[in-house]
Amino acid sequence: MNRSPDKSRLIWKLAKNDFKTRYAGSYLGVIWALVQPVVTVALYYFVFEVVFDNRAQLLASGIEAPYVLWLTAGLVPWFYFNETVMQGMQAFLQYNYLVKKVVFEIRLLPLVKMIGSSFVHIFFMFVLVVMYFIYGMKPDIHMIQLPYYSFCMFVLVLGGSYITSSVVIFFRDLNQIVNILLQIGMWATPIMWDIALLKGKWEGLRIFFKLNPVYYIVNGYREALFEGRWFWQDGWINLYFWAFAILLMLFGRKIYKDLKPHFADVL
Repeated sequence: MNRSPDKSRLIWKLAKNDFKTRYAGSYLGVIWALVQPVVTVALYYFVFEVVFDNRAQLLASGIEAPYVLWLTAGLVPWFYFNETVMQGMQAFLQYNYLVKKVVFEIRLLPLVKMIGSSFVHIFFMFVLVVMYFIYGMKPDIHMIQLPYYSFCMFVLVLGGSYITSSVVIFFRDLNQIVNILLQIGMWATPIMWDIALLKGKWEGLRIFFKLNPVYYIVNGYREALFEGRWFWQDGWINLYFWAFAILLMLFGRKIYKDLKPHFADVL
């Protein structure tokens, strides 16, 4: 019997159940997963477009897209990153009853959490594309790169999830630490401002922000939608990102294998 299809079906079933159980018991159910990002985008749009008029700053940096669309193109991958990081970290804790079962391949649990978090991201990618056309932007072949950058995020966070989900079992304060780092990371990526705004004596800091692997993905979304660039045109940053993601995956799997024998004792 071929076990691969059975394993795939199991992962898919667990991922769907994981997504549904997050909102079980609430009247609106999974709608809450859609409401929060929409409200966040609307709030940031009001603050940075209406109050602070960041549109003028975008024009100064050569970006001609509507600010709300440019902002949403950055927030959609960031919401995905934030959600998958937090959910992936809880993989072994939330499924502790499976961790204690010798016959279950618990290495699949971070993958289950990642797929469960991808459903909302797929929806918001669709919303982003719809907004793109509503604002009168012309269709561009470069848009087909959006799934590629989503895959980049999936691989990046999956590697990190093996580390956080393993360590948090022994160090529960990691939840709060990661939450704080995510708040800092939203500004360090950057999401609501463009790196081209760093000029003069601050221009040297651009390389620092580009070393953030999430910047590669967020900037990739925007380049695919507004600048008409292919990912391979970014040169060294492509090699840097994939080297970082692969090393993170290898390191994450090592941490997982080293700590796995002690999971049942702590849980």
